[in-house]
Amino acid sequence: MGYTIAQKIIKNHLVSGEMIPGTEIGLRIDQTLTQDATGTMAYLQLEAMGIERVKTELSVAYIDHNTLQAGFENADDHRYIQTVTKKHGVRFSRPGNGICHQVHLERFAVPGKTLIGSDSHTPTAGGIGMLGMGAGGLDVAVAMGGGTYYITMPRIIHINLVGKLSDYVGAKDIILEVLRLLGVKGGVGAIVEYGGEGVASLSVPQRATVTNMGAELGATTSVFPSDEITRAFLAAEERESDFTELSADADAVYDEEYTVDLSALKPLAACPHSPDNVKPVSELQGMKINQVCIGSCTNSSMLDMLTVAAMLKGKTVHPDVSLSISPGSKQVYTMLAQCGALADLISAGARILECACGPCIGMGFSPKSAGVSLRTFNRNFLARSGTADAQVYLVSPETAAASAITGVFTDPTTLGTAPAVQVPTHFVINDNLIEIPAEAEEAKNITVERGPNIKPIPVGKAPETSLSCELVLKVGDNITTDHIMPAGTKILPYRSNVPKLSEFCFTVCDPAFPERAKAKNGGIIVGGANYGQGSSREHAALVPLYLGIKAVIAKSFARIHVANLINFGIVPLTFENPADYDKLSEGCALEIAGFAEGVAKESRLILKNLTSGEEIPLCLHATERQRAILGAGGLLNYTKANG
Repeated sequence: MGYTIAQKIIKNHLVSGEMIPGTEIGLRIDQTLTQDATGTMAYLQLEAMGIERVKTELSVAYIDHNTLQAGFENADDHRYIQTVTKKHGVRFSRPGNGICHQVHLERFAVPGKTLIGSDSHTPTAGGIGMLGMGAGGLDVAVAMGGGTYYITMPRIIHINLVGKLSDYVGAKDIILEVLRLLGVKGGVGAIVEYGGEGVASLSVPQRATVTNMGAELGATTSVFPSDEITRAFLAAEERESDFTELSADADAVYDEEYTVDLSALKPLAACPHSPDNVKPVSELQGMKINQVCIGSCTNSSMLDMLTVAAMLKGKTVHPDVSLSISPGSKQVYTMLAQCGALADLISAGARILECACGPCIGMGFSPKSAGVSLRTFNRNFLARSGTADAQVYLVSPETAAASAITGVFTDPTTLGTAPAVQVPTHFVINDNLIEIPAEAEEAKNITVERGPNIKPIPVGKAPETSLSCELVLKVGDNITTDHIMPAGTKILPYRSNVPKLSEFCFTVCDPAFPERAKAKNGGIIVGGANYGQGSSREHAALVPLYLGIKAVIAKSFARIHVANLINFGIVPLTFENPADYDKLSEGCALEIAGFAEGVAKESRLILKNLTSGEEIPLCLHATERQRAILGAGGLLNYTKANG
């Protein structure tokens, strides 16, 4: 039996375990990336582990999230990251150089290599045939120190692409169709692998759009073959020497298979408030809109920008619409300026934002009250835009540009023939905003600068012999990390200050939660299915730890979040019978007798509801290594103890 693309990369990087789906495997990691919203914690953790120099082939720190400097906090964090990376052997991508995933795709991603990043959209690199995975910052810190990265061996889902995209139908419509087919939970425990004759019609940036938003499937990652299209992209970036051909064997076997006919696709939109709430744009035609945002790590490539510029050339944005455009990298921005496309965008009335994440994470450009915002981004979770009652739709750049002109939801295929767009065969190469770290001897004399907003990392404790506490919060299905630990301009600057950050924990669901948790000295949280989906932000575990949360009980967990809970010593438990979720209510007194011993040895623990007298069986799905981490009070303690 042959191997799939993902299986080939895993096989070449396997450190421990066997490639049996559902079992734990350990991987050697070639590259890492961090961004500034998660990076400060990752480097504090690297320092706490006593690691002097990173041991990966390449590690890069990007400044692209917290770029709105309304106070000293973000600037201080940037200076900390700049100095700590120079000292420890990490390249530093300065503010203005671009969004981490776009820049990494352009300048560093290598087919057949492994990459983990402290950002859930690290699978963007799968567009070039790289195995890129989102992870918590602590896992990234361990990998930078030469440690193994552990995951559950995924099953492989194959998406067979046939045909070719029609005019005004984009790569975004491909992944929206896959989300429509599989849903936000359909990729959990899986790698999504693309193949078929339709792949040859897609450029690397188009493939990267698909793999980027594959994170919304809950997938471990997504990956495309590395072929002549890949070679041409790398040659355009003056990196052809990084090319390796990579494809699935003809007799590779997949766990699930689906076919998407590219020629039959029509423009699609993800409706509020979930990326899998997908409808044809034709069904939304004529709906009045207030805002359009084009950019983000999903759709900010040169191809995307040139497509939008061609559609806006000689036209004017509708007077009732505010249009923002964020180029994905300095490279893209420079080339737009050189070819005149930037002038076309500005003349049409677009507001050009810096090369950063910006509105995607609620960092500026929030919609008006109850506003309808069309965004080429990857997430439309409730209140993520910064406006609690906004109606956010996820669309392609083609749909976004068409609608910006008309002022209403517009199916671009009704506009006739699409303007011709020619992407350059050679890109402008200028890495002057990527700083090279100091050599080992010079690094010894570098002083790491820490601003007053940077506070110590909370450290977990070993499980109590028996756990007795209150149910301090009960939430429903598909709770995202944006629900647990919101982003936005008011909150993101405190990512390195957990005590301050704790004031915002779960306030999207219950504004009183932080104070209640403090008053009760923590307790247990109960959630529904797919708890913790979305971002890789480890703060969604780190802040509940600070608030005293000992365990989370849910119907099921998202992959990255359950790993983050374990990393910080919070025990993730699932209901043996999901219907038992209904037997628990906020405020009831709970007890798990023999808690520490159960965490160490048992797959089944008994929760007693002291308020009702009922007993509820729970499951702890954890490997021996994960149980040892929980027993130590988290990965930081475990790593210190085990070297």
